[in-house]
Amino acid sequence: MKFISLVTAGAVWGKVWPILVAILFFGLIIFFHELGHFTFAKIFKVKVHEFAMGMGPTLFKFKKGETKYALRLLPIGGFVSMEGEDEDSEVEGALCNKPAWQRFIIIAAGGVVNLIMGVIIVALMLSQMDLIGLPEVHSFHENSVSSQYGLQEKDKIKKINGKNVYSEYDLSFLMTRDDDGVFDFVVERDAEKVTLEGVKFATKENNGKLTIMYDFIIKGVEPTFLNVVKNAVKESVSIGRIVWISLLDLVTGQYGLSDLSGPIGTVTYIADAAEIAKQETDYSYLLAMLAMITINIGLFNLFPLPALDGGRLFFLVIEMIFRKPVPRKYEGWVHAIGLVLLLILMAAISFSDIWRLIKG
Repeated sequence: MKFISLVTAGAVWGKVWPILVAILFFGLIIFFHELGHFTFAKIFKVKVHEFAMGMGPTLFKFKKGETKYALRLLPIGGFVSMEGEDEDSEVEGALCNKPAWQRFIIIAAGGVVNLIMGVIIVALMLSQMDLIGLPEVHSFHENSVSSQYGLQEKDKIKKINGKNVYSEYDLSFLMTRDDDGVFDFVVERDAEKVTLEGVKFATKENNGKLTIMYDFIIKGVEPTFLNVVKNAVKESVSIGRIVWISLLDLVTGQYGLSDLSGPIGTVTYIADAAEIAKQETDYSYLLAMLAMITINIGLFNLFPLPALDGGRLFFLVIEMIFRKPVPRKYEGWVHAIGLVLLLILMAAISFSDIWRLIKG
């Protein structure tokens, strides 16, 4: 019986620990996001009432100086409560009385810290690779189709269908989005820019979708400190652009809500990636996913949407341009409506995540 109990406990732990890793990672994203707000609030001498991790009932708290630090029950968020954040205040150190540029930095700091965190994760991923992939043709597979349409070895790919290519992420993403296997390339060849129109690739149909057959091998370089730093920045820019392009695809109807994932779905993906990393002792896929999520959250928070940091930044930009703030009640209405719409969207996405889990 003891043996069976141990086996059962091991099986349960095997299912639970990847989910705990995912929740811990989300906690770190939230922690560093709020730490960004908190740090610059303190630098600019804003009165901070509370720095909280989690939402709901308080599990643990202590006070240091004017600020209460708290850990709350539900690991679904966090916040920094500042004097004069959502209301007028004459209290010394109120956020509302600070210059607009200081408020801008305090609000932007959360998303910017997430973006920096993403670059660091990408750097960790690249540093453990044998080779860092570059958007440059090293060689072709036998019977390559694209080489018959002008693509050559040592070509540095600069553009695909008019969009800049900064890293191998851009290369794979832009080619995956194509629907006919024919591309216009701009390459650097012998220090000159060369335009290649109508470069064809072999294709095959997979589950009703057209799949591009990549028939060339990209160049790889060994990771050094400079290579890792340079390519971490480039790949992070590429990931950020993927987020932006994907958002435009959603708005234009190329993707539907069913293609989105909220916290539930994302935790599942991270847990699966953690399990794969443990089995294969290769953490590159897990780190790539974590970087994508971190940069995604950082950028999304900075988009000029109501109820997000970016929405508040938008109103601050208006204030700095016209030297006069938008009346607080109007800004409050916009954020309130935006929050309701955001909660409805999150509820719909969460329902979709749960439905996918049920269907298996």
